Amino acid sequence: MNNLDRTIKTIAPLDQKAMEQARARQDTLTKPQGSLGRLEELSVQLAGIQGSPIPRIEHKAIITMAADHGVVAQGVALFPQEVTAQMVANFINGGAGINVLARHIGARVVVVDIGVATEVRSHPELVSRRVGPGTRDMSAGPAMTIEEAARAVETGIELVSAEVAKGLDIVGTGDMGIGNTTASSAICAVMTGRRAGEVTGRGTGIGEQQLAHKASVIERALAANRPDASRPLEVLARVGGFEIGGLAGVMLGAAANRVPVVIDGFISGAAALIAAGLAPQVKDYMIAAHVSAESAHCHMLSHLGLKPLLDMGMRLGEGTGAALGIFLAEAAAKILAEMATFAEAGVSDKDKEGN
Repeated sequence: MNNLDRTIKTIAPLDQKAMEQARARQDTLTKPQGSLGRLEELSVQLAGIQGSPIPRIEHKAIITMAADHGVVAQGVALFPQEVTAQMVANFINGGAGINVLARHIGARVVVVDIGVATEVRSHPELVSRRVGPGTRDMSAGPAMTIEEAARAVETGIELVSAEVAKGLDIVGTGDMGIGNTTASSAICAVMTGRRAGEVTGRGTGIGEQQLAHKASVIERALAANRPDASRPLEVLARVGGFEIGGLAGVMLGAAANRVPVVIDGFISGAAALIAAGLAPQVKDYMIAAHVSAESAHCHMLSHLGLKPLLDMGMRLGEGTGAALGIFLAEAAAKILAEMATFAEAGVSDKDKEGN
């Protein structure tokens, strides 16, 4: 049995007893029941994931995967492919949006080169786990082999397991890769059953003419590869990306280790579709940080049955939305752990008549 199969078999249901205990404590805290809305729901989910009625969020990490896409040769992106490697250097130097927000919430950023086409200089802060120098052009055939797809997913599993060994209470997913909204749109079309035109967005800000061209390229890729939604690893191989596969692995590995995983935007959403296709039970371990300004992200979340915490018009990626989601998850856990009950505070609870 390979690592992917073992990981999937390890994913257990949420701990219902811990959830019941967390919910019961929430109902005794010094507030009207349900008055903290999603924070209360989130604390109960965290309890079920961690298997503890009082979940703790202290050790936080965001895994940002970077890779390139051969489909950029078709003119689907606004920026040149070299930007992927340049942004990886920016991550390493601490100058990107994800670095700022990660510092704000006290999370470490794990920067991973899983398939950048341009050479990235070695650096102590860079994890080099290259599956290849970017994918092939999916409009002309499979983006990668099935073996490469499996390797990408297993790389994500291995990386999150290494972070668990260091101490990890919650993990966020992030991405970097010029052309990756094209791959994500293709995955979205396959896994949700929607037409390419419905799920193709503007990415880094392309205009109307380029948007129509991008949708046509995705249609060609789907026609050339004929991916089958019932075979998610094959979908990844035919129209996906190395970083998408790696992030799917992070989600699966986190769930297998009972670690909540906060998914970022559109690219992470594509990874979540692949992960949930491989192991539907992984959805219970997912927290959707936000709904992206990328128009099809809402379709992904709806298909997964996930309700986003935030709607802020964000579409940067990198894990920026996930960082904000982790902040809210930590707040939810602290409310449950630190807020006084009516009995502890000496505050009168509602009377039996409900007045």
